[in-house]
Amino acid sequence: MKHLHSGKVRDLYQTDDGLLLMVASDRISAFDHVLEPGIPDKGAILTQLSLWWFDQLADVVPNHIAAPGPDARSMVCKPLKMVPIECVARGYLAGSGLTDYRRDRTVSGVRLPEGLQDGSRLPEPIFTPSTKAPVGQHDEPIPYERVVEEVGAETAEALRRVTLAVYTRGAEIARERGIILADTKIELGWDSEGVLTLGDEVLTPDSSRFWPADAWEPGHPQPSFDKQYVRDWLTSPESGWDKSSETPPPRLPDKVVEQTRRRYLEAYERLTGASFNG
Repeated sequence: MKHLHSGKVRDLYQTDDGLLLMVASDRISAFDHVLEPGIPDKGAILTQLSLWWFDQLADVVPNHIAAPGPDARSMVCKPLKMVPIECVARGYLAGSGLTDYRRDRTVSGVRLPEGLQDGSRLPEPIFTPSTKAPVGQHDEPIPYERVVEEVGAETAEALRRVTLAVYTRGAEIARERGIILADTKIELGWDSEGVLTLGDEVLTPDSSRFWPADAWEPGHPQPSFDKQYVRDWLTSPESGWDKSSETPPPRLPDKVVEQTRRRYLEAYERLTGASFNG
């Protein structure tokens, strides 16, 4: 197969019949850096969870899956012409959304009420798009009006509608399993017939914030089933790393690797109701 691209986490190959083989590695990224070492089984967990979610969302939006992959970490996909926008939905305030809110009470141009805290539930889910930056650069939030300028009013409305529909369905299913879906990022593109289609991965701990519902308490960072644990360690005094510096992040300690794997695994098993067998 022809190697087409390697991203922070995934490697993409073209098959002889023009389809794509997407392989999820065990690499993990944070703050626009790929970290060392990888997280054991992460690639397979992400792929199998995405495949499960694609089934749950089949009546919401078409997806790019063409056939099962040759192993647990891969999937065979239809090629898409990707939308040049990061499509993000938020139901709770966290991460860069919290940072933006604290600055001027808006997130991607959406004005929010006063008095919200770290972890607060928003009055309703919001579409908070961002730029799609190259590897090594940071996605920047943009207002909806900028999306209209980039892709046109009709496509912009479709992106917002589909993103919020995916979030809403995902949040409902997660809540039934005792998990809050705080926010998520999805990738959309057009298939060969011009149909807007869900691509890449969906609703995994790499692209979403998952919180245990029974521990939710606004006012401080929430415990999570995602890579926030890695971000928190990197910004802690224990790591000794300054993310504003030009210095690469330090190597992840064994305990951080194991705890991160445990969180990804718990997210998979709680959401799907199945044991992970790799």
